[in-house]
Amino acid sequence: MAGNSTFKLFSTSGGIGFFDSPSEASLPPPPPPVEVLSSQVSSTLKCSVEPVNLDGLTLLKGRLSTKEVFGLPNSDLVPGVYEGGLKLWEGSLDLVKALRSEVQNGHLSFTGKQVLELGCGHGLPGIFACLEGAAVVHFQDFNAEVLRSLTIPNVDVNLSKEFPCTASDEKNSDSGVELRFFAGDWAQIHQCLPHIHDNEKDLNCCSEECPVSSYDIILMAETIYSISAQQSLYELIKKCVRGPYGVVYMAAKKYYFGVGGGTRQFLSMVEKDGVMDASLVAEVVDGSSNVREVWKLSVK
Repeated sequence: MAGNSTFKLFSTSGGIGFFDSPSEASLPPPPPPVEVLSSQVSSTLKCSVEPVNLDGLTLLKGRLSTKEVFGLPNSDLVPGVYEGGLKLWEGSLDLVKALRSEVQNGHLSFTGKQVLELGCGHGLPGIFACLEGAAVVHFQDFNAEVLRSLTIPNVDVNLSKEFPCTASDEKNSDSGVELRFFAGDWAQIHQCLPHIHDNEKDLNCCSEECPVSSYDIILMAETIYSISAQQSLYELIKKCVRGPYGVVYMAAKKYYFGVGGGTRQFLSMVEKDGVMDASLVAEVVDGSSNVREVWKLSVK
């Protein structure tokens, strides 16, 4: 796809964008999967930081444009080139709020857990997991440039509020959390991720009986807008989530008009597969955008 071929999931006024998605054949090949070290953070791009208040919890978010990072016109998405990681999407905020509620209600604990955030962008859900005592938090985004210029600095500045030492290539020595960052397409990123299993048998056995290292909690927000990518995403989830106690928290819109994705389409695929159960955690109807939801997927 040409670099100037862009479209928006949302208009600049905040409404829903309507567009025709490009054919799969027109997309460029995805970048090879790679681990991005925190020492590789961009030294030339400096993002401004502003607070985000999430019902009493304040996190920080950086701000960079696609022109600054990619040399592209300002846009939400360029399929196969840039997948929206520089924008702070509504679903990311919805997910943090839902996770906080789950923790407060005793339905979820991050303490000592291995966590993976898929399609992380700013990484706010993963950052929340760090602050709640997770032992391992790994961040994944399609673009290595997003990780270098935005995710790593954003993790750094948020954790520095709590811990004098910020993110290192492996462990934050004061917080004890292992922080790692991975870039690549969902169909290939498992080649880099350290905590995966290879088959459904691994998924369905308990950790005490199987020497399989996998993630206790997977977090993802606004990742299911593209129907063509949903199967790869779901297969990745099954490779990564620990069975039978692992969970996935997913924030997304009920429908992504113009692209065909959304929670209903994705959950129908999950139900048909029969490996995971889904339960609704939260619904957001604010009258200014499409209905937004947070779902919990659990291994059966």
